[in-house]
Amino acid sequence: MHALVRTLSIHALNAVRRVPLIHRVVHAAAERMAKTRWGARYIRSVLEPEALSYGDYLDWVATYDTLSPTDRKSIRAHVARMTYTPLISVVMPVYAKSPDLIVKAIASVRAQLYPHWELCIADDASPEPAVWKALQKQAAADSRIKVVRRPENGNICAATNTALTLATGEFVALMDHDDILPERALYEVAALLQEHPDADLIYSDEDKIDTSGRRYEPYFKTAWNPELILSQNFVSHLGVYRRSIVEAIGGLRVGFEGSQDYDLALRVSEQSSASRIHHIPWVLYHWRQEGGPETFSQAFMDRCADAARRAVDEHLVRTGQTRVTVANLEDSPGWVGVRRAPPEPRPLVSIIVPTRDRAELLAQCADGVLTKTAYAPLELLIVDNGSVEPETAALFERLRKDARVRILPAPGPFNFSALNNLAAAEARGEILVLLNNDISMLRDDWLDEMVAQVVRPNVGAVGARLLFPDGTVQHAGVVIGMGGVAGHLCYGAPGDNGGYYRHLLTPRNVTAVTAACLAIRKSVYDEVGGLDAERLTVAFNDVDLCLKVRAAGYDIVWTPHAELVHHESASRGEDREPEAQARFNAEIAAMQSRWGRALDQDPFHNPLFDLRYSDYKLASPPPRKPPWVMSDSRR
Repeated sequence: MHALVRTLSIHALNAVRRVPLIHRVVHAAAERMAKTRWGARYIRSVLEPEALSYGDYLDWVATYDTLSPTDRKSIRAHVARMTYTPLISVVMPVYAKSPDLIVKAIASVRAQLYPHWELCIADDASPEPAVWKALQKQAAADSRIKVVRRPENGNICAATNTALTLATGEFVALMDHDDILPERALYEVAALLQEHPDADLIYSDEDKIDTSGRRYEPYFKTAWNPELILSQNFVSHLGVYRRSIVEAIGGLRVGFEGSQDYDLALRVSEQSSASRIHHIPWVLYHWRQEGGPETFSQAFMDRCADAARRAVDEHLVRTGQTRVTVANLEDSPGWVGVRRAPPEPRPLVSIIVPTRDRAELLAQCADGVLTKTAYAPLELLIVDNGSVEPETAALFERLRKDARVRILPAPGPFNFSALNNLAAAEARGEILVLLNNDISMLRDDWLDEMVAQVVRPNVGAVGARLLFPDGTVQHAGVVIGMGGVAGHLCYGAPGDNGGYYRHLLTPRNVTAVTAACLAIRKSVYDEVGGLDAERLTVAFNDVDLCLKVRAAGYDIVWTPHAELVHHESASRGEDREPEAQARFNAEIAAMQSRWGRALDQDPFHNPLFDLRYSDYKLASPPPRKPPWVMSDSRR
């Protein structure tokens, strides 16, 4: 039944999108639905292919995210042993008609197991006197609570900045007036700071909470992801910032209401570095969605979306990223679409295609490169690994008539790494694209997108969104550790939706991408030694290449805007023979020997996900040991 509803919903949505007038009406209705728990559940669980259901999450929370008296005792003992106990200023702007939810939010701060905090509250001229009276009562009950009342309403940015003037802590944590901090939240922040006292920005996973206290729709995030942050504010909740940086950049900017924390995260990141931005893989913030006054972002979605777009646009300008367009996403209010253009003049691209016979596949691929690719200039290097069929010879003769094509003979046993290395040495282009011969093109701008990404100095390699002929996902990034060494994210998922928090349709940093379609600057390829032709002749050579590229200090980017069809391994067939299996096992051993613990966890895949699955299923039990357990084990 679920599959039928999902299929009908997707077909209906696709039809609606073709009629702008109807689409606007449906889109407005969807925005209203998303504000209700049942509506949000429908939109996410029906239209997105997630392994985590509402019920599954509640069961997981009950089993693994409910502290016992023993846990609390161990946490307090760990805090007592800490040699570094920074004061954390929780900053809370308040504007409400009723104090009920505010008191609950304050109670969650007072319940923190880490005692070194202060709560700085600015009442933004709430209309009812009961709110200010309640705040004064809370301040009188706990000396760590500071309150101030603004003389006039100034919205969330001005109110937050007023609250910041009360802060004296080394770090500030942003909190909305109706949300809830779990009792371990600030302790987890302090525990991370024991290991990383130079941190400038810390963020956690988050979920939503309804009026009954039920938790739902968790967002289990990645490590710092500079490409993903351009599309969505994954920092958001819980965000903890070094106060000196926040003050140095002038606090929150008035005019960015609704996306003020997005703008803040981007500006703070510019003053820091990836090594000083840390993610805590646990839900440490419950974002209330019902039961009180609408948040600014709910009430003024258009203004919030515009503020998000401006925040990203100005960040790109400040960081010198040019030839970029920024726009709001019609189907995801508040999220941003960033498209990059290739540089001018355009560099020569050398497209490398190893092949052995199967002329019909190669002809399709070559035709896609030569006649269905808008980018120029390019050259096509076909590496012939001992083709013998007359059809292939005839195809080669025809292709040689195009001055952009060169056929490089490379007879002998199949060695994917050696074939690509041979062609890379012969390539004249500044950029190399490794391309399988069983790839066909869907759009002619695929290479524009890959070049636009890979020419960036910080980017070492770029991967594409690859679909099977039936439209399901073949490649949306490679996850290290999945299946023992590496695996493809959301392999086989429907290709007509965005996936978990739209990750299947959003450019983002990943640890590795497949060499079925991989762009890399020739200088970077040479710097890291290319593909391993000795120990990784067929499998994992692309993963190894990407790990070497990352070790050299470069980012790996996966982009959905380069979209192609992959008829996977059609020319070589399956590796089922005993000899092939032995070779595969040897390549697994080579990867494990070379990379060791680096294969245990992918920074761009939350460690709470089960690496036996590709579709964001939570691990039971969680592989992450809580910090109080780790502290006890070191004693």
